[in-house]
Amino acid sequence: MTALSKLGHLWRRARFLRIAFCLGLGLFLTLHWPGSSAPAFAQDTVAFWRQASFPVENFQAYTSAFGYRTSPTGGGESQFHYGLDLAAPQGSFVRNWWNGKVIEVSDHTTCGTSAVIRSGQWEHRYCHMSGRVEVSNGKRYLVDPDGGIRYEQGQDLSTGARLGRVGMTGRTTGPHLHWMLKYDGNWVDPGLVLRAMYDAQQAG
Repeated sequence: MTALSKLGHLWRRARFLRIAFCLGLGLFLTLHWPGSSAPAFAQDTVAFWRQASFPVENFQAYTSAFGYRTSPTGGGESQFHYGLDLAAPQGSFVRNWWNGKVIEVSDHTTCGTSAVIRSGQWEHRYCHMSGRVEVSNGKRYLVDPDGGIRYEQGQDLSTGARLGRVGMTGRTTGPHLHWMLKYDGNWVDPGLVLRAMYDAQQAG
């Protein structure tokens, strides 16, 4: 069962979430795509979402969803989780969801070694990867020599390009990709995006 198929299986079992998706952000996601603010008709939407790449290889499970949760590092307090956690074995490659420009590489926050890609009005962030940031001749690079990864902040990367590898950098309790999405500056639930991709895959 593929990662998107697993999401579809969970979705079929969660009737309330399915209704919420259809009435809420699901409509938003089917009307807007990276790089464009114009609405898409149903057939174009299906073809469009089929082009996106699932963001991690060797996917195992969705371990923490978008929304409020109890802090995984202890204390029992509730906090808002702005992304989706996708568990995978350490060293698994992380792939670029959509072609775009690398607008930030970082390794000094709780996100660990991370990259942010801008695709039109969308931004997608990838956290807790292996490797580090290096500065050379005034330019910033994300490098992971063992994974053969090296790219520059400001560089254009294609859909599906390898951005890094699943690691344990930053604040994390286990190897996973923490994946975050924004559209026009607003946070979007990545699970809804993956659902749109799954529907397009099934329609194809």
